[in-house]
Amino acid sequence: MPDIRHQLQIAAAPAAIFPLFASAAGFAEWWAADSRDVIGGGPTVELGFFNRTTVYRLRPQTLVTSNHAAWFCESGQEWKGTMLEFLLAKQPNGTLLRFIHSGWEQESDYFISCNTVWGELLFRLKAAAEGHPRGPLFLADSLAD
Repeated sequence: MPDIRHQLQIAAAPAAIFPLFASAAGFAEWWAADSRDVIGGGPTVELGFFNRTTVYRLRPQTLVTSNHAAWFCESGQEWKGTMLEFLLAKQPNGTLLRFIHSGWEQESDYFISCNTVWGELLFRLKAAAEGHPRGPLFLADSLAD
């Protein structure tokens, strides 16, 4: 099974970065404006895209404050059954972020496209953590799949 992997140096402490990928509110700062907690679904998060014609439902598997979050994808085109992992390691000049989107069934055209989008998304996460937010990549009023 292929995995998407990225690594990025961020000029911020792990404690400043972790909240950006540990909740719906954090995801809304850099990923998707339509990010919400699922009512009655525990800590499950839904990210809506393209007027909610695409919804990624994420259930946390690991949320270790300030260094590791893993989210199991319960829905989404080719995402169902995959795992998103964000790992932070303190460095002398900030934090090293390692990102893995694992469990893909094949290296499809969609997989390749997602790899490119993840690169942009992680630079948006970096900007938000460093105090230069660019906002979510996907804005709620411009969603269309």
